Order: sequence, then structure tokens, then C-alpha cells
Amino acid sequence: MQSYQLTIPSNIYAGKDSIDNLVDIIDKENVNSILVFTDKGVRAVGLCNKVEEICKTVQYRIIDDLTAEPAVADVERVINEVGSIKYDLIIGVGGGSVMDASKLASIILGADYSLRDLLKDSSIAKKQIKTVMIPTTCGTGSEATCNAIVAIPEQESKQGIVNNCMIPDYVILDVNMIAKLPPKIIAATGVDALAHVVECFTSKKATILSDTYAKEGACKIFHNIRKAYNNADDLEAKAEMMLGAFYGGVAITGSGTTAVHALSYPLGGKYHIAHGVSNAILFAYVMEFNKDGCKDRLAMLCDAVYPELAVKSIDEKADYIIKEIADIVKDTNIPTSLEEFGVKPDDLDFLVQAGSQQTRLLVNNCKELSLDDIRYIYKKVM
Repeated sequence: MQSYQLTIPSNIYAGKDSIDNLVDIIDKENVNSILVFTDKGVRAVGLCNKVEEICKTVQYRIIDDLTAEPAVADVERVINEVGSIKYDLIIGVGGGSVMDASKLASIILGADYSLRDLLKDSSIAKKQIKTVMIPTTCGTGSEATCNAIVAIPEQESKQGIVNNCMIPDYVILDVNMIAKLPPKIIAATGVDALAHVVECFTSKKATILSDTYAKEGACKIFHNIRKAYNNADDLEAKAEMMLGAFYGGVAITGSGTTAVHALSYPLGGKYHIAHGVSNAILFAYVMEFNKDGCKDRLAMLCDAVYPELAVKSIDEKADYIIKEIADIVKDTNIPTSLEEFGVKPDDLDFLVQAGSQQTRLLVNNCKELSLDDIRYIYKKVM
């Protein structure tokens, strides 16, 4: 028998008004000082108000000038600003970039290594400060993962830092935090979450444990993303999306994403295309390319999500999942061509080379991708 391992956050609170549990967390951890990470957009619409109100019972500091999809220099700047000040707790309130920065701070502040050291060898990381993650989107899954992604401008790409010590100690999935999320963000982050569960289920590293979360996450996202996108008042669909995104994050920790994410990194690093959008553009084309290497797994996923299609053949079920992915991207009005973002045919050589260097994720893919294969996929979306 094989053995499996999966590490997930220790404490998870979900549901409407679950943010109130932050009071008990502060009390339980004997917290006297808190460092809050967020961004100006989150604060401007009032999503941080409740957190600030609760934090007023102790000393706290808010950092809200993080850039979207921060680069190494941005994270280093924040770490240097905080300096040697000691904090008992870090709270991340925002999307993936905010939570990734929060997680990085939790392993760097007070440590004898730097972010640059972690880029060379993330295994040296140790948790210095406990964390609470409060997502304000329904897609990144960062609240559940051991990953943090940073842009490296000189390489015009991104890199993931991976260590289980970055898994948050507390997660709060409060649907109030995404109740007024714009449809455009629901679409991009939701498709990102969908990519997480599908990629993890078809990954070479998939296990019984990661499959459990990937299948349940897929059920929630496939059945609710259009509802959440089309109906701003459908809090039930949005709550299901939050849970689906969280399950996708757990699946990443147990399995890992594949070629969709690998090939999207250069698109964010060089052209600054939003992470969810770049994944959405590539998603169906990568799965179509992968189909002959994972059609059994896609059919199994179809059985879990659409049991009414059980009588169909393996090929039909695999095709159905791929078509649903493409249809969801279309139905949520996400761009489907890189041309819209100024990517030109002359950029193809750079993309192929940069994409091929994302070996951390490409090794998970069910099929090995040659340079010609990568070129073929990029050309499909240009």
C-alpha cells in the first residue's frame, strides 16, 4: 500500500459572519500585537473595517500599499519597513497577492535568511509568526496552500516559494467578504480555482487525499461559477465558490498544478496579465492537449461533477469537461486571446523559452511538453 500525506490549515471557519471568530483567535493566541496585510482597494470598499475594529483591542499596524502580484522588490520593501518590530499575529485580508505576501512575512520576519535566500532554497524556511487568512475573492486558494508566488522582473516571469510552514494557522471564509465582488473578478478568480481542481486531479502527483478535495471543489465550482457571476445577490453560490476555491488550495498542497499554471507565469511576469485571466486563456487548450494522457481522469471527474453523464464513453466525458471549461470562460466574458493584451507573434520565442523553465509545475503534467508542444499551445491563443 502507498502512503499519502496532506497538510491543511489547523482551524477553518466558514459561513456568513464567520469573521467574528477573529475575536476568539486573538484571545486564544494571547495576541498583543498584529500586523495586517491588505490593499487600498479592499480598504476603500470597507472589507477591512471589521478586521480593523476587532484589532483595535490590541496594538496593530496595517500595510495596504502592496502591488498586485508583487515582485521580489515589493516584498523586500515591506519586510524592511517592518524591520525588527515583533508581532504576535499576521492577518492577510485580500486576494492571492496579499495572502502570499502575508505568508512570506510570516516566515521571514525575525528569521536569519532573506527572501532571496528562499528563492534559491525554500526548504530552509521556518514559521516565525502565526497567520490568519481572510480571502476577499473566490479563487486563489492561497488561504490553504504552502505556496507564495512572486514576480521576478529581471526574468520577466514568476517563481513559487513552497514550504509547508507557510500553510496558514487559521482561515476565515466569510461570504460577506465577496458579497459585492465585481462579476469580472468572480470570473477570473473562479476560473483560476477551477484550474486548480482540474489540474490537481490530472496531475502526476495526485493522491487519494488530494483527489477528495479536487473532486469536491470541482463540483462546487462547475455548478456555481455561472450563478455567482450572473446574480450578484446569490450568496449561496458565492459561498460555494469560496469553499470550492479553498478545496482547490488544499488539493494544490497535496498534488500540484500543471502546465496551465506553468505556461501562464510568463504571461503575468512580462505582460502583467492577471493570473486568473492568463490561466483562463490557456486552460481549455492545455487540457485538450493533455487529453490523451489523462482522459480516464477527466472522465472520473465528469462522473463526480455530472453523474447523469455516467452512461457516456470515457472520451465523451473527457470532451464534456473540456467543453465546459471553454464554455465557462466564454460565458463569464473572460478574454480568450493574448492579442488583446499586446502579445505579438514575435514574442513567441520568449514565451516558449520562459514557459519551458517552469519545471516545478511542468513535472506534474500528465504529458511531457517539448518546446514544440509549448509553442503549439501558445500559438493556439495568439
